[in-house]
Amino acid sequence: MPRRILILGASYGSLLATKLLMAGHDVTLVCRRKTADLINSQGTEVRIKLRDEATHRAFHSRDLPGKVDAMPPEDVDVSRYDLVGLAMQEPQYNNHTIRVLMIKIAAAKLPCLSIMNMPPLPYLERIPALAKMDLREAYTNAGVWDRFEPGLMSLCSPDPQAFRPPDEPANVLHVGLPTNFKAATFADPEHNKLLRELEAGIDAVRVDGHDVPVKLKVFDSLFVPLAKWSMLLTGNYRCITPEAPRSIRDAVHGDLDRSRAIYEHVDALARRLGADPADQVPFEKYAKAAEGLLKPSSAARAVESGAPYIERVDLLLKLISHQLDMPEAEIDRTVEIVDRKLDERIIPG
Repeated sequence: MPRRILILGASYGSLLATKLLMAGHDVTLVCRRKTADLINSQGTEVRIKLRDEATHRAFHSRDLPGKVDAMPPEDVDVSRYDLVGLAMQEPQYNNHTIRVLMIKIAAAKLPCLSIMNMPPLPYLERIPALAKMDLREAYTNAGVWDRFEPGLMSLCSPDPQAFRPPDEPANVLHVGLPTNFKAATFADPEHNKLLRELEAGIDAVRVDGHDVPVKLKVFDSLFVPLAKWSMLLTGNYRCITPEAPRSIRDAVHGDLDRSRAIYEHVDALARRLGADPADQVPFEKYAKAAEGLLKPSSAARAVESGAPYIERVDLLLKLISHQLDMPEAEIDRTVEIVDRKLDERIIPG
């Protein structure tokens, strides 16, 4: 049965949307009106490289079984949807029209699947060791999340790497690393039934007899999506330097021993919170993948372009580590560098 999915964010969100469209589901992308008009007239284009093929294939929404449309947040009728995907950067939820939409989503008690690097606060409240911690400082506007029930919020590790190619329209996305979305279950079995239905549908898709990368994988553990934390602190946030940004590859491989120490410390934090080692990704596997990540992270690019706010998983992990009495000097140093770079963008009054 086709499902109707609302996805907030038409850039990275178009990747999940394309996978859902391939499986025959209908998707609405929430974005600015100009981008919505473009998508409604031309559809989306997501480029994915299939296994053993030399070049990327372009998947156009108009050629897929499901239907896509797009609209600004003020036009959304939340009663039409079975599931909400949260694919915007965390600071974007502070926008007034997005906040209003989030209030409507929370009131409708729709299950929400986040594919943000920054885990929504209600999701963290599902983890007993984090439920009582004061972590609000890490969020641009923590109040955005106050109305959501924790059991209705799941997290999907945004492992696939994708970007909008420069000088191309806003409806185009290029997938550089076609790994899987790893989602935790909801509290309600009916919502999990929906999630596994989406998982199975995406897994069954074939194109010219070929499997299509970027699956949705559902796990019972709340900690599987948090495996991304080690990667973010080792690579993504260390792309931000006091000088110019560097690639994820250089951040990781510039000092492999230091990178391993950071990675393993964050893994240890997750285990202290309750993660099983089986939930985690070995450092060697991540380091190998990082060899092909030749661009600075989205966080580093945002800082360099003058963004006043970015997702602060680095600060979140600092807060958690200190409240667990497991501080790490390299994490603290990363937070200091990011703070300083963001402060440079503040114009004195």
